[in-house]
Amino acid sequence: MRIIVHGGHPLRGTARPSGNSNAALALIAASMLTDQPVTLHNVPDTLSTSAMIAAAERLGATVQRNGHDLHLVTPTLLTRSLERDLADQVGTVLLLAPILARRRHARMEVPYALSRLHTHLTALRDLGVTVRASSGVIELEAAPWEQRTLTLLQTSVTATALVAMLAATLGQQTTILNAASEPHVQDMLRFLQVMGAHVEGIGSNVLHIRGIAEPGGGELTIAPDHIEAASLAAIGAITRGALTIAGVVPEHLHGIVRVFARLGVRLFLNGDSLILPAHDTLIASESEEELDVPIETAPWPGFPSDLIAMAAVIATQTRGTTLIHEKLFDNRLLFVDKLTAMGAQIVLCDPHRALIVGPSELRGEYLDTPDVRTGLALLGAALCSTSSVIMDNAQLIGRTFENVLDKLVQLGAQIEVVQP
Repeated sequence: MRIIVHGGHPLRGTARPSGNSNAALALIAASMLTDQPVTLHNVPDTLSTSAMIAAAERLGATVQRNGHDLHLVTPTLLTRSLERDLADQVGTVLLLAPILARRRHARMEVPYALSRLHTHLTALRDLGVTVRASSGVIELEAAPWEQRTLTLLQTSVTATALVAMLAATLGQQTTILNAASEPHVQDMLRFLQVMGAHVEGIGSNVLHIRGIAEPGGGELTIAPDHIEAASLAAIGAITRGALTIAGVVPEHLHGIVRVFARLGVRLFLNGDSLILPAHDTLIASESEEELDVPIETAPWPGFPSDLIAMAAVIATQTRGTTLIHEKLFDNRLLFVDKLTAMGAQIVLCDPHRALIVGPSELRGEYLDTPDVRTGLALLGAALCSTSSVIMDNAQLIGRTFENVLDKLVQLGAQIEVVQP
């Protein structure tokens, strides 16, 4: 999709974030742990959820969508194999859990480097799953266990969800250390409780799970996407707008609000609303204790990696010098060369750290969205620019965020779709 973004228009009004797409992916997989009906509410209509639904249907699920409600039932799993095209979709590795729980054997054709699954496969082995990997094909065999304790190599959201689903169905007593605790992981763990498993430690990095041999059905409402809420507020701030983001979960935003304040973005939580007042200027924190302290990512409840690109864009509009440090993932700051081309003053110290001096007037003629994690941040940069910017591959923004372009237009953004 090609769009033209006309910068310089402040966002004003009220927006409401959609349900968390990452939570929906895990919950669709969890719904297939049982042959009983499952209903999920507040499911966003994104490219990733549509792909996950299609994958679930290929495996045997019957899925009905009614607006943002999803009704699923999986009487039987038709296959034990995730073929290459399925395995290449976002989140489909989670489907290994229902296959192993119900069929005990699974096969996955991996179209990418196996190193991406190192944490996942190590965790499965720690649960007693037999894992054989060769020439891009993974064969797995699982059996029930009485008691297991494992420590995840990384606080991986996907690995946590995968082993938690297996612990809820194959294990009697399982302890997971170094577990991810993001809001979308919490949603999935709560649903495992609805299905009959006993889960202690939701929201922490230590989980104790007592499984159930025959999980039942049930329903759950997906929490609003805290990343979308924070991103809309950030774009509102850098366009010198004023917004109300309604229907948020305050505890999901406390840490993000604190970090944005260091960049001069003042946000206030009022009930279930996030309030952005108008900002004449953005000024980085001048507190002596925060001098030379970077804006850095950390496992939840630390600052999310999915917002580090947006923080970098804010920093280009903030008076002061900001060090951005992406501690969790490689190469996620390489997109800053696009901001530099637009006029930002950025020194990329290494693939994990960028020094940004602001404010800078951003101008540009063309942007190519490099990936789903930085697309919305680059759109924000275009919206605060003093020019009109052509952006290609804008559909990638819709992989995770539902109708975000329409939401921005309703708030006053000037965006034209010129090529579907």
